[in-house]
Amino acid sequence: MSGSIAPIRIEGAARKGRCVVICEHASNSFPAPWGDLGLSAKQRDAHIAWDPGALALAKGLAEALDAPLAHACQSRLIYDLNRPPQHAGAMPERSEVHDIPGNIGLTRAARAARTEALYLPFHAELRALIAGRLARGAAPVIVTVHSFTPVYFGQRRDVELGMIHDADATLAEAVLAEAQARTGLDARLNEPYSGADGVTHTLALQATPMGLPNVMLELRNDLIADANAQAAMAATLAPVLQAAIARIETQTGEAA
Repeated sequence: MSGSIAPIRIEGAARKGRCVVICEHASNSFPAPWGDLGLSAKQRDAHIAWDPGALALAKGLAEALDAPLAHACQSRLIYDLNRPPQHAGAMPERSEVHDIPGNIGLTRAARAARTEALYLPFHAELRALIAGRLARGAAPVIVTVHSFTPVYFGQRRDVELGMIHDADATLAEAVLAEAQARTGLDARLNEPYSGADGVTHTLALQATPMGLPNVMLELRNDLIADANAQAAMAATLAPVLQAAIARIETQTGEAA
């Protein structure tokens, strides 16, 4: 395997809760052999490189839900694990207003090498985790955790919590209803992104083919900017997810 770190870390694999929590944009690490891609320290710490606060929130949710957590170990600018290999955003030449020098003019061989080193093992290990639960008769609920910037291309975003879905909106709609009823957050469906923006690849790959309930959570990153805020948000959202899962299972007559 290329690089000095593994492409995925799975924490709490033996936990017994219903969910599998995933954080594809957890890290702003730039390990060998790819290095810093020609970016400054400020750029490497910015949202273009990762989702600030998302990993800590995902850890808090996974612990509260007694769920395993699978997360990336390198920057999404090296490979965005929530994008398929043919997608321009998998190894973007430009992100927001920033050029990514180390991604400009990548050869097919270089793209294939990153795909083989990062994307393929990440999704293979994640699929194995999910398949193991299915084999034991414990069909999981797939929850991916992301954060977004308060200002994007100069435009202020008022939404605080977004629920995004792939083909099946059932769980996302239930999470929205519970979030609106239980929290004071400005919660919206398919904002600030939607599946039409190509942001649901992990759900489409890992959840939809097996009919697993799924939702992508997007938190505005100023709301999870420090450890206290991250812990508080996890404590707020864990009951929302639990209630949403109970709601859809009541509707479908499934056992919890």
